Amino acid sequence: MRVLHVGKFYPPVRGGMETVLQLLCEGERKSVDSRVLVANTRPVTVREEFRGVPVTRVASFGLVRSVAVCPTFPLWLGHFPSDVIVIHEPNTLGLVSHFLSRPAGRLVIWFHSEVVRQRWLYRLHHPFLRRALRRADKVIVSSPKLVEHAEELQDFRGKCVVIPFGIDAERFACTATVAHRVEKLRSQFRTPLLLFVGRMIGYKGVEILLRALCGLKATAVLVGTGPLLQCLKNLANNLGIEEKVVFAGEVDNEEIVALYHACDVFVLPSVGRNEAFGVVQLEAMACGKPVVSTNLPTGVPWVNRNGETGFVVPPGDAGALRDALSTLLSDPTLREVLGKQAQVRVHKEFTRARMVERTVGLYEEILAEWQRS
Repeated sequence: MRVLHVGKFYPPVRGGMETVLQLLCEGERKSVDSRVLVANTRPVTVREEFRGVPVTRVASFGLVRSVAVCPTFPLWLGHFPSDVIVIHEPNTLGLVSHFLSRPAGRLVIWFHSEVVRQRWLYRLHHPFLRRALRRADKVIVSSPKLVEHAEELQDFRGKCVVIPFGIDAERFACTATVAHRVEKLRSQFRTPLLLFVGRMIGYKGVEILLRALCGLKATAVLVGTGPLLQCLKNLANNLGIEEKVVFAGEVDNEEIVALYHACDVFVLPSVGRNEAFGVVQLEAMACGKPVVSTNLPTGVPWVNRNGETGFVVPPGDAGALRDALSTLLSDPTLREVLGKQAQVRVHKEFTRARMVERTVGLYEEILAEWQRS
């Protein structure tokens, strides 16, 4: 079976969609001829094998907001004979290119999230998305919440199939090397440790987390960079909590795993529907950590179950976030119970193996139905 995945970018470019795409393609290669077509970050087209997956990175001449300018992308999309084409959405370039090239092959839309921030882009994006959804055999979503609340999917609910994102849980095991780093981190911080991992952008809600820190006896390690980094540093200074906050920037894989294991609570304080799932929740849960996240109309509170794997609070409410964190920080037994239940939930529902098995099964179902017709 030949499957072409059409993404925006691909690792080593970082991002939630990119991480899921990599895990999916590497897992599929055992049973599927899975290939990837994405934009490059440079004005040159590169065909390579990245960790066993054939990847074509099409020459890009910059970005218009978040959309890569790749004039030859439609030609490349029509170049690969495919039984199934999977467009990972939001992906304006992929949708427009599919319209222009009209390649053969059954179409699947993997709907990662809505287009929320850029309404001007939505006006361009929407008609191409509607066309693709009409033509698609199936639409994959990561949670039932996305089907319920995404406006774009309301006319296509009958095509939607829930396949939760999965992670390579083994990557988050506490090896001897990781344990050594954990010991160093715990000796470095004398107060309970909170952890946030993500980009420093508005919808991630880091500002709310900083305000929630006021009055808490805890240190927050914030991993990631982004356009709001300096503004958030200034806010921490203005709030007088600069000694409670560590802006760690980008860290390597072993360090992030060590931070997950070293922290007492993981926090995802997102305030916008852009946060459609929160894969970082799974990573923390795989390390046996309770999560405090927000009650968004997305998969975020579906992944982290309130009272079972952590707490869910109203988005944008610094007081409620502070109360939830205070409850967990003051009760080690509760943290341990919720953390263990979180770990069980990941291994039961959110592994890469389960995600790949469900996805390949869906491809087979689509092709079998097409052949019968």
